[in-house]
Amino acid sequence: MTGSRTAQLTPQERAARGKAARGPVPRSAQAGFAPRPDRADPVAVLEEQSASRLPDLVPVRYARMLESPFRFYRGAAALMAGDLAGTPSTGIKVQLCGDAHLLNFRLLASPERHLMFDINDFDETLPGPWEWDVKRLAASLVIAGRNNGFADAQRSAVVRGAVRTYREWMRRLAAMRHLDVWYTKVDADDLFRLLGDRGESVMRKRAALALAKARTRDHLHAFEKLTHMVKGERRITPDPPLIVPVDDLLPGMARDQLEEQIRGLIERYAQSLPSDRRALLEQFRLVDMARKVVGVGSVGTRCWIILMLGRDAQDPLLLQAKEAQPSALAEYVGPSRYENQGERVVSGQRLMQATSDMMLGWERVEGIDGRERDFYVRQLHDWKGIALPDTMRPRGMGLFGQVCGATLARAHARSGDRIALAAYLGRGDSFDRAVADFAEAYADQNEDDFRALGKAVRAGRVRADPS
Repeated sequence: MTGSRTAQLTPQERAARGKAARGPVPRSAQAGFAPRPDRADPVAVLEEQSASRLPDLVPVRYARMLESPFRFYRGAAALMAGDLAGTPSTGIKVQLCGDAHLLNFRLLASPERHLMFDINDFDETLPGPWEWDVKRLAASLVIAGRNNGFADAQRSAVVRGAVRTYREWMRRLAAMRHLDVWYTKVDADDLFRLLGDRGESVMRKRAALALAKARTRDHLHAFEKLTHMVKGERRITPDPPLIVPVDDLLPGMARDQLEEQIRGLIERYAQSLPSDRRALLEQFRLVDMARKVVGVGSVGTRCWIILMLGRDAQDPLLLQAKEAQPSALAEYVGPSRYENQGERVVSGQRLMQATSDMMLGWERVEGIDGRERDFYVRQLHDWKGIALPDTMRPRGMGLFGQVCGATLARAHARSGDRIALAAYLGRGDSFDRAVADFAEAYADQNEDDFRALGKAVRAGRVRADPS
């Protein structure tokens, strides 16, 4: 149902719609997972994705995915999209993150220089069934918990806590005015309040250190870490194959052409920015660029870091221009309304995040690697802090999962029918228990797929090489 049609219904009619969805899709039906008989070969799905990526980086992607089942899961959003398409759905749609695993929730800086907690990765964003994001988050908590040796009951408690918080927050958001929903956010103070109420002293100390560290990870920190002086000029420091300056990547005319294309990208992307940000960007000059390997699932897509300087050599702006390919969800929920995939990512991010990077925008480039490609652009580092699930104990992961659940509910409430969704979820824990059951079953499937990729590497079907 579109937003305009939902607005024509009364809150009572919207709640009735949500409760009615329990008939064809009982909350208990969200439990369990079994692969369909015609499920695609997981390695074939990954190979199909890799066909559009840089060939020399594809082995790096596979090597990263083979480090652990959790690493594999981070790179397997396309596999799970196909699996989720066969699971029960109420038909209530929201703007999906599309890859809502626990490491895609992190600390970020708002343009007003406040430290926020929010979803960070929107490469797969599209409108779709709200259940898909909840289940991807839940499965990630189980997989991370298994990696840490948590017992069955501990993993179940972590997942049920996260889903319960999503459900309770959706009910809270359903009772709010529209503008109040839009203003709702989770900031650093909210995190401390949560830990103060429910956490242990060790967890509070770890959180304080994480917040302090995030505030040091700003553009100046990235500038010092990623650049060095060359003959009196600032240049990006090579770290092949992860960071390769354009001067080292291609020879002669090919290098000059690529430089011109990226310069044009930055110049034209400015038109996607609000006028005040565009005026700010125009005060910087581009001085260097390099190809950068990022993440796990994104390895092999074209990603550039761009060094720009303003008033002098100590006034930097580091941008990241990342290729936006069609969402892995598109095959199952339909293509984006946006022709430019970069605009799809940016629009989804702005809709779901409480506040977005001030330099976030998009552009299309002709001729990179022989074809037209879409990009989105943002600052490379700006007060970003990421969780370390490997060090979490059950209570810590449980609290982190609850913050993720609240954040996801707020993001979904901005675009979907939060009243219908809250009515479907209800006050009881039926949905919580069902999703916890699903998450365990899907973690089994993820381990099977992880082993399948390892077998393909050993057989020589695909190559994995971290170097």
